[in-house]
Amino acid sequence: MAVAIEQTRERGSAVGARFQALVLDFLAHLEFERGLASNTLIAYRTDLLQYGTFLAKRQRGAMEAEPADVADFLADLATGNGHSTCSPATINRKAACLRSFYRHLRREELIDDDPTAALAPPSKSRKLPRVLSYAEVKRLLESVNGGDAIALRDRALLEVMYGCGLRASEAVGLDVNDIDLRRGFVRPHGKGNKERTVPLGREAAAATRRYLRAGRPELIGSRPRSKLFVNFRGGPLTRQGLYKIIRRHAKEVGLEGRMSPHTLRHSFATHLLSGGCDLRSVQEMLGHSDVATTQLYTHLSGERIKEVYFNAHPRAVAK
Repeated sequence: MAVAIEQTRERGSAVGARFQALVLDFLAHLEFERGLASNTLIAYRTDLLQYGTFLAKRQRGAMEAEPADVADFLADLATGNGHSTCSPATINRKAACLRSFYRHLRREELIDDDPTAALAPPSKSRKLPRVLSYAEVKRLLESVNGGDAIALRDRALLEVMYGCGLRASEAVGLDVNDIDLRRGFVRPHGKGNKERTVPLGREAAAATRRYLRAGRPELIGSRPRSKLFVNFRGGPLTRQGLYKIIRRHAKEVGLEGRMSPHTLRHSFATHLLSGGCDLRSVQEMLGHSDVATTQLYTHLSGERIKEVYFNAHPRAVAK
């Protein structure tokens, strides 16, 4: 785990346990899903703890902050307010950190309104998410083929995440009762604790049966556990633990640096659309409240089709 996360635990009491937990989750997201460097994580930790201390003096939490609080915080940095002033570049970095932090809280549906919305930079074209080809996904999944408890867990975890398009939080949040192997459905709890039903494919169901029969009982022993996926001690698998599992297996098959838990979700959606699934059905399976979010994958699917065309058609490229 990054130094920034450990240091946040050490200094978190100054800004309150709730703010500390939000920062830890945000830093874990930046490290494991976005792959930010340690120096950047440390800078963001410093910025957020400084912001948390500012809010604490106003007796506010991060989720109760208003645009005026953010504006006053940045203004204090410019004027010094009894301390040394910050350069414009430093203030811009801290503003970017706060924007990213609150976007993360919005994605997790912990807040409804973003107090940094007025600080948003000029809109840019949205970056297409990274996806794997089906051959790459197949190589990743089939590389996890051991018969020990950890291998059975990892294979089931990866199969379910790709087969159902789950977010990291949804995968680790699954209870045993959320998966119906007889009927072939999974009930993940999405953002805002919204439950949906997603079909469970044959390969994912088979891997889950093997895990439930021979892997999970060995990991949990005689202890009662409700979570479907557990760690090697038998406790609930965390998001950080999930990131490490995916990163380890990605490295083993030469996909290091090319994927995160969300990459499997992106690949799930893109492969469905490329295979002819309709947009509304994909929206329902992903749990998107707005179909415009799902439409992003139609562009990605189109780019993939174009790539395949130019690589395969004998007269697509002039000789």
